[in-house]
Amino acid sequence: MNRKKKTMDGNSAAAHVSYAFTEVAAIYPITPSSTMAEETDAMAARGVKNLFGQTVKVAEMESEAGAAGAVHGSLSAGALTTTYTASQGLLLMIPNMYKIAGELIPSVIHVSARCVSTHALNIFGDHSDVMACRQTGYAMLCSANVQEVMDLGAVAHLSTLKSRVPFLHFFDGFRTSHEVQKIETWDYEDLRSMVDMDDVQAFRARALNPEKPVLRGSAENSDVFFQHREACNRYYNDAVATTEMYMNTINEKLGTDYRLFNYYGAPDADRVIVAMGSVCDTIQETVDFLNARGEKVGMVKVHLYRPFSAKHLLAALPETVKHISVLDRTKEPGSLGEPLFLDVVAALKGSAFNDVPVYGGRFGLGSKDTVPAHIIAVYNNMAAPQPKPEFTLSIEDDVTHLSLQVTENPDTTPAGTTSCKFWGLGSDGTVGANKDSIKIIGDNTDMFAQGYFFYDSKKSGGITVSHLRFGSSPITSTYLINKANFVACHCPSYVTKYDMVQDLVPGGTFLLNCIWTPDQLDSQLPASMKRYIAENNIHFYIINGIKIAEEVGLPGRASTILQSAFFAISGILPVEKAIELMKAAVVKKFSKKGEAVVNANFAGIDRGAQEIVKVDVPDSWKTAEDAPRRLEVPTDRPEMKKFVKEILDPVGRLHGDDLPVSAFADRADGVYPAGSAAFEKRGIAITVPQWDGTKCAQCNLCAMVCPHAVIRPIAMNAEEAAAAPEGTTMVKHKRADYQYALIVSVLDCTGCASCANVCPTKSLTMKPIASELDRQKIYDALVDTSEKPELLTNNTIGVQYRKPYLEFSGACAGCGETPYAKLATQLYGDRMYIANATGCSSIWGGPAATSPYCTNKEGHGPAWCNSLFEDNAEHGLGMFVGQDKIRQDLADETRQLIAVEWARPELKAAAQAWLDTMDDGTANAEPARAYVKALEESIATVEELAAIPQFAEHAAQLKAQGKLLCDCAACTLAADILSKKEYLAKKSMWIFGGDGWAYDIGYGGLDHVIASKKDVNIFVFDTEVYSNTGGQASKASNIGQVAQFAAAGKEVKKKSLAEIAMQYGYVYVAQVAMGANPAQTIKAITEAEAYHGPSLIIGYSPCEMHSIKGGMMNCQKEMKKAVDCGYWNLFRFNPAAEKKFTLDSKAPAGGYHDFLMNEARYSRLTREFPDRAENLFARNEAEAKARYDHLLKLIEMYDD
Repeated sequence: MNRKKKTMDGNSAAAHVSYAFTEVAAIYPITPSSTMAEETDAMAARGVKNLFGQTVKVAEMESEAGAAGAVHGSLSAGALTTTYTASQGLLLMIPNMYKIAGELIPSVIHVSARCVSTHALNIFGDHSDVMACRQTGYAMLCSANVQEVMDLGAVAHLSTLKSRVPFLHFFDGFRTSHEVQKIETWDYEDLRSMVDMDDVQAFRARALNPEKPVLRGSAENSDVFFQHREACNRYYNDAVATTEMYMNTINEKLGTDYRLFNYYGAPDADRVIVAMGSVCDTIQETVDFLNARGEKVGMVKVHLYRPFSAKHLLAALPETVKHISVLDRTKEPGSLGEPLFLDVVAALKGSAFNDVPVYGGRFGLGSKDTVPAHIIAVYNNMAAPQPKPEFTLSIEDDVTHLSLQVTENPDTTPAGTTSCKFWGLGSDGTVGANKDSIKIIGDNTDMFAQGYFFYDSKKSGGITVSHLRFGSSPITSTYLINKANFVACHCPSYVTKYDMVQDLVPGGTFLLNCIWTPDQLDSQLPASMKRYIAENNIHFYIINGIKIAEEVGLPGRASTILQSAFFAISGILPVEKAIELMKAAVVKKFSKKGEAVVNANFAGIDRGAQEIVKVDVPDSWKTAEDAPRRLEVPTDRPEMKKFVKEILDPVGRLHGDDLPVSAFADRADGVYPAGSAAFEKRGIAITVPQWDGTKCAQCNLCAMVCPHAVIRPIAMNAEEAAAAPEGTTMVKHKRADYQYALIVSVLDCTGCASCANVCPTKSLTMKPIASELDRQKIYDALVDTSEKPELLTNNTIGVQYRKPYLEFSGACAGCGETPYAKLATQLYGDRMYIANATGCSSIWGGPAATSPYCTNKEGHGPAWCNSLFEDNAEHGLGMFVGQDKIRQDLADETRQLIAVEWARPELKAAAQAWLDTMDDGTANAEPARAYVKALEESIATVEELAAIPQFAEHAAQLKAQGKLLCDCAACTLAADILSKKEYLAKKSMWIFGGDGWAYDIGYGGLDHVIASKKDVNIFVFDTEVYSNTGGQASKASNIGQVAQFAAAGKEVKKKSLAEIAMQYGYVYVAQVAMGANPAQTIKAITEAEAYHGPSLIIGYSPCEMHSIKGGMMNCQKEMKKAVDCGYWNLFRFNPAAEKKFTLDSKAPAGGYHDFLMNEARYSRLTREFPDRAENLFARNEAEAKARYDHLLKLIEMYDD
């Protein structure tokens, strides 16, 4: 049977096959590794019909737990219902999975298996999530590659209908979900022919319906529950046979050989690996390599993991096997072995293989790459005189010594395969362009194609590496490329940071995007790169994509230009044909953003193919000598020096894979030192701000809006000014007898230009980073200039002289969220707790090894923690309750201390002063310090006690007992209070998160927390969309807004979270927009923190997902436009104030439609659904007017 071939990733394959069998899809937005639901929604929006002639109804829920509940309900009502999830989201579905399985309701959950958060969040792939579901009663079917996702996805849906056992169909997150492959796709008519419609009718006949009512889900007692539970056994026995039957049906149709357990390798193999998931393709490649050189090895690929059929496993094993190794992609601490290992051991017991030794290995946690070299190590271990019974792969375990030694690293990719790597910057378009490239190659040639994309843990601005392979043979290399034929570097700053050309095979090709001419390369490239290029005959090309992008109107986005250069150099397709196909892809991708964007990309593609420069590599490069590498860590914190040298530096150079377990032995709990981001110095900006002090108004707005805290105002006295480095620009301070300077950390800047864009006097100009690099030393020398107390006023100017305790984060260039968080830390950072919801703010706030939350000279700073997505408010409340309990206990002890007759009067006075201010964060700081000092001075040592005659005998007794301090009531209380002195100063409790958390998945918790009346502050970064997960609609999304799950524009108006909170009457509530009114933002934050009760601040936060015209440099101006036209309102509700409600917005000034059309999240609707757009935009504006009128009425209401 011939099927159409199409290039797609695993998510698309799952969506394509599942859509056919689905009537309802109940979903919740999940990370970008799991776009299956979005694909399903897009198919429904296009009107695609399922097997039953219907378009799928997609229901977006508020959480994965809610999605599972909706699945259960929809199934119970008789609709074939599917959902898609991963990681923590799957775990939230577990309770309903027990119910659905227990009620024997056929259904399928498609899962891109991902890591579950433990000591740290990891969004990448392993099996820790699906392994948590083994007890639920779901059948578990595993696909190893994109083609299997397409084929076995059908087996899951067919088998569940027939067997009534619900199925969990899983495949590796990222490695399979994101891997792009050229595969054969199902025609829905072929799927329809395999569906037994009697099974569908039987499913509907069992559905709940008032016309034939039954009771489902009763409460049973101990007398019958056990035996009733055992009644399901036959269904699971039948599920094995049913799954095998449908595999055979598909085999007959397609000529495939799918089995419950597939054996691959020598028929007389003596060593066999048992595994499941994407690693099986890597093992298959390795088996071919080893058997070709005379070894006898094999592999068993597990497809049906639950129910686990021992009979089928035993039948798959060759009779000659003498050693078996089982690979598990998960870790179960404290167990005798991982799940698959234990299942295999149990299956072999009492069989013909009873005496065959079985070894267990862990691999691939968190998407750790597993290459053929590691698989060879497994086979070698089985051949060793004393094999390790338990082992780990691809890491160096120098603590428990479980890792296997790698002895060779062969190239096992199929002959004729071309391998390419593209190094890009997050959100520069590199990944998108390469996805287009692999689809162009796959869909327009006879070649097989594979694409995989590596990301770091930052937001846009992080590193991306695209791995593309294509050739005449099927590609089964499910691992990263380390032997490349072509390497492209799209970010010139990478040449001094990463080993890129070292991955090239001799005679390979290197393309560098840079501003340098061929003559300048010798001075700009590191010696190691030049040497490798010359010694290995690398074909070297350069192109100034940066300049071309600026000239064609795509500043900072040279991806299509470089894509065109790749096709021109590689010759994979005729250049004219490649350009035609690239332009077609541009139209498909960017037409929603307007004709100007399309035309700019067209121009870039044309020039990219024409302006490549071939570099003549001089012989002198062969003898280039490396400059000695000295790692300077400018800090007096010994623990930070050690951390930077041992962890941060190698991780930053992409050598984290080389770190041994011992590097983390003292950090097993996942704790990293605060402030490490300051030592990263990525240098990723193309342009950075240059300051002209003669024009400067010294308003400090540039510093306030800077998302990364790289630009800072300082005031220097005469001595400091005289000691400033040569070249420091300074001017007379306009308000005090100081010298004023704006200093810029050039190497930490992302080049967003927000600072220059808000500058009222245009004293900041964006210049190429190369021209400003010398100014980094000025920043480094002056950043710790002493604060001048008289300047530290809480207004827009004064607050920027305060130290920001959030600096150099991993946020996107121009981010609308970080300026708010940074401002809060400038006000309260030295005494701040932060509970952070998973999302954008946790990714830029807590990327691995690089903490942007920092400390002052005393070591004080924000104590930051991320729990989960759904429970952040409760997590923050728990932090508050915990520390508050300790403080209340300290207050009780302090009162007891004051009551001790002989306690020193000065100690009693300090204690009382602390008690009097303990609930006032500002007033309590100095009394807390004074109290600590008095306590320390008041405790008598045994030696001091001995000097007092009447206590000499008691002192001798204490000394004999080894005691050092007096044990009287006063000294005992003082010592105990001092042991908890870090809790004496009143702390500021903050809860950070985005609108996806606050309006949706975490709303129930948020509501409970504000209802608790506790003194916590909640800040919601409102982007009006799920930003971190790829742009799905949330309840914060507004009418007419286009987003995932709202492809035709959102129908329902934005949830009024602020008014819901105000209804309690005792919650401080504010809406702010920094770019519109920075003074109001400061006022709201300070009022909220001063209020003794719960507070909620909602900050308007423009995002890259909004696609603002001109880009994120206009973030702050877009806030002002939103407020001026009435789209966003500024107000404050303060229950403690005489005037409780203050509307800080003026009446709308018009321009509402222009504001909407300035953002592609709205304007694209006019191109796709023009009539609908007109209606929805009118409704949006009408709602905004009604909202403003309502706010005016609130003034009257609260005045009364």
